[in-house]
Amino acid sequence: MLMEIEQFIAQSEGEWRSMRSGHSLAFQQFEQIISHLAIKILDRNDSRIIDLLKSNNISDGNYISPFHMKWESETDWDHNHSSQISSGSTILIPFPKTKVNGLLLRSQGYAEPIESLSTYHFLNDGTFILNTPYQKTIAEERIWFLSEKVRSRSSVIYTDKRLGIIQTSFTSEIKLSNRHENA
Repeated sequence: MLMEIEQFIAQSEGEWRSMRSGHSLAFQQFEQIISHLAIKILDRNDSRIIDLLKSNNISDGNYISPFHMKWESETDWDHNHSSQISSGSTILIPFPKTKVNGLLLRSQGYAEPIESLSTYHFLNDGTFILNTPYQKTIAEERIWFLSEKVRSRSSVIYTDKRLGIIQTSFTSEIKLSNRHENA
């Protein structure tokens, strides 16, 4: 099942309930994270898109399906407290090179909270692979759909030269039904 970025984003749009298990090899800790994700495709004229392109000196209009992702998460990372709530959001702009690979500009990265430029490609089975070099780490994420409303995600955070693994995680995500679908 060959997938293209536009199809992947369209299938990802909506609200998701997420359960992630993470293993920090650096701290020898295990954490569980429950999240609510919202993914929305944005209009090309959205001021956030224009600002992100300007801040990166990009005048190339060869991007498609820019989108916004926001999350609210509850984690059990700090065992001295019952739980911690965190939230955030990011703007993502895909720049396809071919039907199956390209670049992805993010206003905030996954492993480090800075702007980032990732490379992506799709495997023959539709798995989306995203590689992001940061200042101190490299993140590799894999996302694949098990069905229309279920997707999985795995990630590995490496040291900046891929000499060691800092963290691994696995996530299951369930797409929440829209209210009009339940009516």
